[in-house]
Amino acid sequence: MIKNESIKIFTGNSLIKGNLYYPEQGTKMVIFAHGSGSSMNSTRNKYVAEILNKQGIGTLLVNLLTTQEALLDKYTSQFRFNIPLLAERVKSTAEWLRNNYQVSAIGCFGSSTGATAALVAAAKNPELFQALVCRGGRPDLAFSYLNKIKSPTLLIVGSLDEHVLALNRSAFSQLNCYKKLEVVYGATHLFEESGKMEEVAALAKNWFSQNLGSSINKNELTTGKKIKFV
Repeated sequence: MIKNESIKIFTGNSLIKGNLYYPEQGTKMVIFAHGSGSSMNSTRNKYVAEILNKQGIGTLLVNLLTTQEALLDKYTSQFRFNIPLLAERVKSTAEWLRNNYQVSAIGCFGSSTGATAALVAAAKNPELFQALVCRGGRPDLAFSYLNKIKSPTLLIVGSLDEHVLALNRSAFSQLNCYKKLEVVYGATHLFEESGKMEEVAALAKNWFSQNLGSSINKNELTTGKKIKFV
């Protein structure tokens, strides 16, 4: 039975909200960790989620900040770069999902600082996350955690987002897991150009379809085989 509903998650003393699409028992699920200034209502991430849903993959778009924190952050930016806080909430979201639904595997799609939070959460809790996709992420902010990540990790960056692309290339070399860096040519940081989010969605769909819940050889995970560097 398909469930499509608004959910609430208690993490510590805080309450965060999300939108859940759960197609069937034992399904693969992807948590969307939004970046600075974004939310579960992001049209770009909702589009990617819809593409995953059509592939039979469930999605949970979650606001990592409470309503009050998001309002304050809009004026002060004090929470959007609080990576320990965001990473802890990504972890709490994955634990909530695992405890409340029968899922076969959990992945995470992170954007901007949400990608940083996803990387840190996966490094600290390798048993929770089976695959990661980072769109226009800031993996440099998780630099000390990168070599601890075991989940297959895909980095997606726009070719015109030159500063972030350089940061991703540097971070890519530090990953010891099954990994890939994809450059979307002609795209800026938000992938607002015509057809670019479609490319992102296709890359994410393929990555999660191939790696989420798959039995990738342990040696490949630790040695970084099958790597593509762009």
